[in-house]
Amino acid sequence: MRFALISSCLIGLNTKYDGTNNLRSEIVKRLKKEYILIPVCPEQLGGLPTPRNPCEIKDGKVLDIEGRDFTDNFYKGAIETLKVARFFGADIAFLKSKSPSCGFGKVYDGSFSRRLVDGTGIAARVLAENGIKIVCID
Repeated sequence: MRFALISSCLIGLNTKYDGTNNLRSEIVKRLKKEYILIPVCPEQLGGLPTPRNPCEIKDGKVLDIEGRDFTDNFYKGAIETLKVARFFGADIAFLKSKSPSCGFGKVYDGSFSRRLVDGTGIAARVLAENGIKIVCID
């Protein structure tokens, strides 16, 4: 079986910014038949606590709802996530859609109004640039 990264919130770990999760048990159940799933939370790997303020990408920076810049934490978490992928030889990552870390194709626009724009989260971009296939799960 192949190794695959998965956003830890999708398997039910309470790593989401508000201290909850995005459990997708049926999807995870299917994926476990094909892959050995390695849970990661790039935001935690970047040193951010849980819970934490919500963050969105605006003008290339990752800002929380109070306007504080957490871009460096998001890049650190992306690099650490890439290290995990390389360690296990994972060539695919199942990531939470719309997230400023894990979103791929669409992310929130930085206004905290739930508007989506074309874009990619920091960890998803770093993984994709390094040959990891990204599959987003809503």
